[in-house]
Amino acid sequence: MFDAHLHIIDPRFPLVENHGYLPEPFTIDDYRARTAHLGVTGGAVVTASYQNMSQEHLVAALEQLGPGWVGVAQLSSDATDRDILELDRAGVRAVRFNLRRSATDLKKLTEQALRAYDLAGWHAEFYVDATLLLSLEPVFAKLPAVSIDHLGMSTRGLPYLLDLVARGVRVKATGFGRATIDDVGDVLRRIHEVDPHALMFGTDLPGSRARRVFEDSDVDLVRDAIGDADLHAVLEDNARTWYRCPSRSESPSRADDPVDLQPVRRPVLTGRGDHTR
Repeated sequence: MFDAHLHIIDPRFPLVENHGYLPEPFTIDDYRARTAHLGVTGGAVVTASYQNMSQEHLVAALEQLGPGWVGVAQLSSDATDRDILELDRAGVRAVRFNLRRSATDLKKLTEQALRAYDLAGWHAEFYVDATLLLSLEPVFAKLPAVSIDHLGMSTRGLPYLLDLVARGVRVKATGFGRATIDDVGDVLRRIHEVDPHALMFGTDLPGSRARRVFEDSDVDLVRDAIGDADLHAVLEDNARTWYRCPSRSESPSRADDPVDLQPVRRPVLTGRGDHTR
């Protein structure tokens, strides 16, 4: 399994109170202990709303985890091109926009997402209720690569989420106990029917502020929804491809490579429905 969405909360690094909330520590050792029986081969460590914009915590986590792991960063408004390229060198592969926890200037958001894609090939991840997806259409129309967290969080916005999936947007099959979705299995099934490349499973550990945190039975829920034939793709292959993350045996050591701060120019997709990225 490639865990497409997890958080590491290292007490060595400062936290920023968000809506009056501060989480308990959840270290790499805690994560490994919780997932030791799941066969996790890598994953995407995601910066949460209560973590510092400096991303020191994320770089430290990726260095400790090693090859096979990538990061999802939140960037400050004054992040430079060099900042983005250095984070890319450390293993960051996406920029996250948390629209549930903070107000956001959509013009600046779009500019930042396009700059991160142009410089380093990063896609943009959105933590947003699906009911707001339609209002974000002017943003999505400009971005070449997008994923949505936690199945879009609610059932009411599912029709528009499915439309985005048909145009190539990916969806994280995560946070089942966080979302207000009537039938998670049905949503998984409908997304998968539109595009079998779209779903990317993750634990969302430690599940801060979720009504229910990840349970092993969540994997069974995915299996029941999409069947055994495509299970490995949802549990591992789709996310590895999306994050441009080879298997552990194929991953070069980051420490052995020279630092290259030149922009990584990648072709923009010819259409959201192109699944060959």
